[in-house]
Amino acid sequence: MIFGYSTNAFVKFSLPESIERIARLGFKGVEIMCDRPHLYPPDYQDSDIQQLHQILKQTGLKITNLNSFTLFAVGDTYLPSWIEADQARRDIRIRHTLECLHIASVLGCTNISIPPGGPLKEMSESEAIRLFHQGLDQVIPVAESLNVRLLIEPEPALLMENSSQFKAFIRDIRSKAVGLNFDIGHFFCAGEAPHAAFEDLFEWIGHVHIEDIGASRVHAHLIAGKGAIRFTEIFNVMARLQYTGDISLELYPYVDMPEEAGRQSFAFLAPLMQQAGLMKDTDHSLVF
Repeated sequence: MIFGYSTNAFVKFSLPESIERIARLGFKGVEIMCDRPHLYPPDYQDSDIQQLHQILKQTGLKITNLNSFTLFAVGDTYLPSWIEADQARRDIRIRHTLECLHIASVLGCTNISIPPGGPLKEMSESEAIRLFHQGLDQVIPVAESLNVRLLIEPEPALLMENSSQFKAFIRDIRSKAVGLNFDIGHFFCAGEAPHAAFEDLFEWIGHVHIEDIGASRVHAHLIAGKGAIRFTEIFNVMARLQYTGDISLELYPYVDMPEEAGRQSFAFLAPLMQQAGLMKDTDHSLVF
């Protein structure tokens, strides 16, 4: 298990610069944003991928996840989504996911995170779920063939926000290639106790996002220790269940101070991880 930092906090830097800065902070892993200004697949040639391989080798960082959630290159945080009324726009999301799967395979990354459908707008929930299943059906065979998992990330105000919605959806999927990107803050925003949700959903969890959230439970990512999430409860559950996936710090609101935000979060979280038995004292590597 590796503790990484997402490059989506470093959008004012190139991807190589972001990776180097994350390594200097002491993280052992990096989650890469599959969007501009970082690893947007149409912008990358084979030579660029080889350069990326070299930078990762030099820094010693493992790719914890490819974050294929946003599409700022052609849309925004959520759109084009899996549940657009327009087939052409759904196809953009499907094509992006397929491209991210192939890049993950080349880079040796075993998972990508994807949005949980998208904003419902005027669409009924049943129709949105039908379209999401329809879209996933087009990418699951590729994910299976490449041995790369598609990890759905529930988020406030989208088709899937909480544990019950995710479980209702995932139980209709007959592929081990589909799982869950467990964002601790998102479940807290949904009114759940993250440690209880983690245990409830454990069989599907392939990767974890970590950030803090204020006591209001409003969806705004904070530096760890600046909000109300009780991380010790979560880490104790992770240790007891022997979670072996990776954890990525996600602090995209801090684009003006990504290194300081990462430094503060690492300083707050590392001792808690050590106390729970998740992290070694000597080299800050995680144990499972």
